[in-house]
Amino acid sequence: MKKFLGFFLLLCYTGVFAQDLDKYEKREYVRSDGFKLPYRILYPKDYNKSKKYPLILFLHGAGERGNDNEKQLTHGAKLFLKDENRENFPCIVIAPQCPTDNYWASVKVDRSTSPITLGFDYHNQPTTPMLCFMDIVKQICQDESVDKSRLYIIGLSMGGMGTFETVYRYPKVFAAAIPICGGGDVEQYDKSVKRTSFWVFHGDADQVVDVNNSRKMVEKLKHLKVDVKYTEYPNVKHNSWDNVFQEPDLLPWLFAHKRKKVQL
Repeated sequence: MKKFLGFFLLLCYTGVFAQDLDKYEKREYVRSDGFKLPYRILYPKDYNKSKKYPLILFLHGAGERGNDNEKQLTHGAKLFLKDENRENFPCIVIAPQCPTDNYWASVKVDRSTSPITLGFDYHNQPTTPMLCFMDIVKQICQDESVDKSRLYIIGLSMGGMGTFETVYRYPKVFAAAIPICGGGDVEQYDKSVKRTSFWVFHGDADQVVDVNNSRKMVEKLKHLKVDVKYTEYPNVKHNSWDNVFQEPDLLPWLFAHKRKKVQL
């Protein structure tokens, strides 16, 4: 009986959340060469184009391959769908689909799961999905009411690695970045990333992405005199975002950052 009740409540919860997730409008970006990148966009409650809103680029991990990012978006969608957050931190959220070609090859040191190609030249070859979702960011900034001084990026797992790469390749765009359980490649960083503030998170019991990746990345950022803070959760595995999204200062910290000049 208890198992049945639990299953029934799970179905009810899933159904309710699926309805909430519909607030993220489904779209698809098609590049000139035919490459397609599905994504979702969430507009502020009572969206008013006479105002300017921060924009958050939300990147997922590698756990889902397909045509829709519903499964992965559940990790972050609830954060942005909470009534109090929609009221106190109105923003536009862009959530691209998890890429399916070679990307964020920091993972090559952790695993060899297909379709990641171990020989991908991470240093010299920007990843195709990243170029596409940055085109989406540019387009949204043109078409919507965006405060370009308050562009932010949050990434989970491989999306955390993507967060580091995106800030590195677009150093004049994001005011603040939150990489979660996905350390970047310390060899590629230089002082250009000083324009962005970081808050890095990881669990010390993570068996999917080595916590030392984040530790080394944070040390590199400190060496470069970047504005960075680091939170490491003891006895927490790869799902450290569950802790991160409970941090009361997370969104206040993020939304407090602005940039004087943005170059998209």
